[in-house]
Amino acid sequence: MKNITVIGAGTMGNGIAHVFAQSGFNVSLVDISQDSLDRALATIGKNLDRLIKKERISEQDKANTLANITTFTALEQGAKTADLVVEAATENVAIKLAIFKDMDKFAPENAILSTNTSSISITKIAAVTNRPDKVIGMHFMNPVPVMKLVEIIKGYSTSDEVLTTIMETAKKLGKVPVEVNDYPGFVANKILMPMINEAIITLHEGTAGVEEIDTVMKLGMAHPMGPLQLADFIGLDVCLAILKVLQDGYGDSKYAPCPLLVNMVTAGKLGVKSKEGFYDWSHGTKELVVANNFKK
Repeated sequence: MKNITVIGAGTMGNGIAHVFAQSGFNVSLVDISQDSLDRALATIGKNLDRLIKKERISEQDKANTLANITTFTALEQGAKTADLVVEAATENVAIKLAIFKDMDKFAPENAILSTNTSSISITKIAAVTNRPDKVIGMHFMNPVPVMKLVEIIKGYSTSDEVLTTIMETAKKLGKVPVEVNDYPGFVANKILMPMINEAIITLHEGTAGVEEIDTVMKLGMAHPMGPLQLADFIGLDVCLAILKVLQDGYGDSKYAPCPLLVNMVTAGKLGVKSKEGFYDWSHGTKELVVANNFKK
């Protein structure tokens, strides 16, 4: 396995492309927008510069990594030599199913098709292809170059051979792969999202403010980041989408998203990506400033 196609040049896609390229794989990064591809390469370059400053890599390592990435705006071109395709598009079922139909059409017959979905059924995605035995989940954590965990999700028809190949491939990236079963939310988000939702409910009900809730979880539960700050980083729209997948998949009201979360997403307050969520991110520093709507 040498040639990797990554679909989607956003936060997760550029991170996935980065780690594969830095590990010596040939990466085809595909997005419908050339601007998105250019921003992705710029982001990868900045992240490599940070590693140089920390003396973890050399300037030559940076050059080699960037040389391993080729960009495409057409999936047909970007996937034609792939040994492995990693889909990292937005967390939307319809979009992912459409991409997988195209991946199945354009990628070589023996290529493995994987998805970075954080909650959607691998079995459902695999069902739209003619190679369900070669479809698997590779759920990377954000930020991809830093976080070690990769959830490896075996769909109903995924072959043991494909599972073994992907587990070994993740290890070659310096990651720690963990095999989990194909149920809504898998492990990470089945546990994480209800906690984030409960933190939003706690805020919504007036039990405590944004800073207070995050401080309790950081100092009392030894979390490196409070749940509301983490929600801002993940994206409130992504949190809402995952909660809906959990609610639909399990038919359990405990996964029902808090009305405050629904309203914030509707209003376009999505967290870091929109510069405002529970915190104000417009000032461009690491200082946590509570958004105006939640100030006392």
